[in-house]
Order: sequence, then C-alpha cells, then structure tokens
Amino acid sequence: MNALTVIGAIAPIVTIITVVAIGGWVFTTWLRIKNGYPLDGAWGQAVYPKTSDETVERVKLLSQENAQLRAELGSVKDRLAVIERIVTDESHRVASEIEALRRPAN
Repeated sequence: MNALTVIGAIAPIVTIITVVAIGGWVFTTWLRIKNGYPLDGAWGQAVYPKTSDETVERVKLLSQENAQLRAELGSVKDRLAVIERIVTDESHRVASEIEALRRPAN
C-alpha cells in the first residue's frame, strides 16, 4: 500500500464527516434563530439579537398597546359581570328593577 491509496481510502470518510459536522452546525444555528435564542460568537459573546433604537421603540409601542388592551379587558369584564348578574338573577327581581326605573322620580 502506498500513500496515495491510503489517502484515497481516507479522503471520502473525512469528507463525509466534515459535511455532516457543518450540516449539524447549520441546523442547530437555524433552530436557535427560529426559537429566538441568541447566537454565540467565536469567543462566546452574544451576537444576536442586537438592541437597536428601532427595537426599543417597538417594545415601547407594544407596551403601550398592551396597557390599552388590559384597560379594555377590564371594561369587558365589568360588562360581563353585569350580564351574568342579569342572567342568573330571578326574573321577578329584574322586572321589579325595570319597573322602578319606569316610575316617575317624584
């Protein structure tokens, strides 16, 4: 066996191992990006996501929208409580309250 046959026998194995390793790295990096995990640089520093002015502004807008939606949800809960009270009360009580509203205020 000369050196060329040994290299010829080992080269495909090394190539397959290299391709599998690079493919695995690409796949795990894609999974990390897809699920929102930060990427690591060569020395372990976080590369992604970077905070920019646009990101800070977007977070601020989303926080404001969240506060508005929470306030709206509070009013919807109040309305739902009134509707539940009307539905679960006995019919004569609701009727008496309606009649009380129809009577003159004198």
